[in-house]
Amino acid sequence: MFGRRGGAQGAGSGGRSEPTPAAPTRAPAPSRAPTPSRAAPPSAAANPNTPIPPGRAAQERARSEEYYDTKSSIFSALIDTIDLAQLARLDAESAREEISDVINEIIHLKSLVMSIAEQEDLLADIINDVLGYGPLEPLLARDDIADIMVNGCEKTYIEVSGKVQLTGIRFRDNQQLMNICQRIVSQVGRRVDESSPICDARLPDGSRVNVIAPPLAIDGPALTIRKFKRDSLTLDQLVKFGTITPEGATVLQIIGRSRCNVLVSGGTGSGKTTLLNCLTRYIDQTERIITCEDAAELQLQQPHVVRLETRPPNLEGEGQVTMRDLIKNCLRMRPERIIVGEVRGPEAFDLLQAMNTGHDGSMGTLHANSPREALSRMESMITMGGYALPARTIREMIVNSIDVVVQAARLRDGSRRITAITEVLGMEGDVITMQDLFIYEILGEDEFGRVVGRHRSTGIGRPRMWDRARYFNEERRLAEALDAAEVGNA
Repeated sequence: MFGRRGGAQGAGSGGRSEPTPAAPTRAPAPSRAPTPSRAAPPSAAANPNTPIPPGRAAQERARSEEYYDTKSSIFSALIDTIDLAQLARLDAESAREEISDVINEIIHLKSLVMSIAEQEDLLADIINDVLGYGPLEPLLARDDIADIMVNGCEKTYIEVSGKVQLTGIRFRDNQQLMNICQRIVSQVGRRVDESSPICDARLPDGSRVNVIAPPLAIDGPALTIRKFKRDSLTLDQLVKFGTITPEGATVLQIIGRSRCNVLVSGGTGSGKTTLLNCLTRYIDQTERIITCEDAAELQLQQPHVVRLETRPPNLEGEGQVTMRDLIKNCLRMRPERIIVGEVRGPEAFDLLQAMNTGHDGSMGTLHANSPREALSRMESMITMGGYALPARTIREMIVNSIDVVVQAARLRDGSRRITAITEVLGMEGDVITMQDLFIYEILGEDEFGRVVGRHRSTGIGRPRMWDRARYFNEERRLAEALDAAEVGNA
């Protein structure tokens, strides 16, 4: 059978330690399309490395030591029997059939007794190990999971509906987990090992990945995956979830269309990137947008988008491309809007410069717990970047550059809310003045421990962005009238 190395005779060598094969790397998926591993059922035309997720019951139950011993023995025999180099040339269905046939022969030769369900689970697990991301595949196939947190080979947690829970998923050992981490990061040209134990990467669908390996991670590699839904959320869906009111969503639409410079602020897991994706939906289809990110995860819907990503240094410590480098370079690329995935250092100065030099409508996110704290963090980032500027000068730059701060928060019950939409007004002495347009008030908890609150308008009669919104609304209506006239003349 094509792809085999030595026939089924290799089944007799199941006693040696189990290696992890260097599986063929997955072809990167388009930025807005779901990866083949999320599509069901897989077809022969799909990515040849797309695994088969086992059933939900098999995903959740903890495996026995006997199961892992059996799997290790069969896996070792499989590696002795099959030729991985030739297997990589097969299409998806052929590769699965080849592995399935060999495993069935190994089970027969070893005289192993197992039910059909157990054999199917074992087959699915081994196919995932050879062609995919091993035990992670069942979790990656689920769209209801927000985060996957692997703490060494024996503990894997997930976040579902804002709650963190322990799963029955485990890895064979820390070496298998490390091999899978290496497989993930190598697809975007990065590495993780003892010399470079911290790495940020992404999956083909844009899910964000962080790996920290020994010796920094004492109990084995720690892998964190921030997953995104196949279909990015919209403001209408956020309204249904109670994240914002319909009136607040209308204000956010106006902010997106009116080319306001926006800072999205929030804590870890508060939904900053999701909110940024929602805001970018209201950017005009004709605008040229350039995104700068550490790990490309934004899902813009416009046709004219250039996506840039930072790069870590190579083994010699050279070739690093920082966020500052990207922002500086994109100013030479005739951008109309610049979107920065996350501002976390001295690139804050360059972003403010861009916002203040004709690139209206630029956006970025940062970690902060309130709109005022967000502006203070921007000031701190610029100061730590080595700029010897007076505090008042930096604050004036911030006031002249940022129009609106949108604050997101993850509440104690796991729900996510937009807690403030705040305008930046100006300066009074050395203090930046701001005004809230919408705020979220927490009223208490219900009998199930869920937070009860309400969004309310602060009643500002005339927001500062009123004239800007009216100008862009009239410009849009004029453009629509001209388009209608051209159609009529045709």
